[in-house]
Amino acid sequence: MERMSMKSYAVKHKLSMFNVMKMVKSGKLNTKVEEENGKEVTYILIDEKKEKEVKESIIPFEEKENISLAEEFKLLKKEVYRLRDEIEILKKRLQ
Repeated sequence: MERMSMKSYAVKHKLSMFNVMKMVKSGKLNTKVEEENGKEVTYILIDEKKEKEVKESIIPFEEKENISLAEEFKLLKKEVYRLRDEIEILKKRLQ
């Protein structure tokens, strides 16, 4: 099995170190702790099956290149209205 440091894993998958640490703590990634120069270093063990699960769970950033500012504003406005409706529904459930 291949191993890599948490930092190199984060760079490879374009994730933050915080997200990688969360995945390690939750058990989504197999790890091995080794002592190097008196410090404990956590390595992520690369497993093909786990890698596929991780890649599927990562939400890719979609760049929308040819959208004008006005259209982007309309999309954001629709999203805000949708979220407000969802909040109202959740408030009603809690009461």
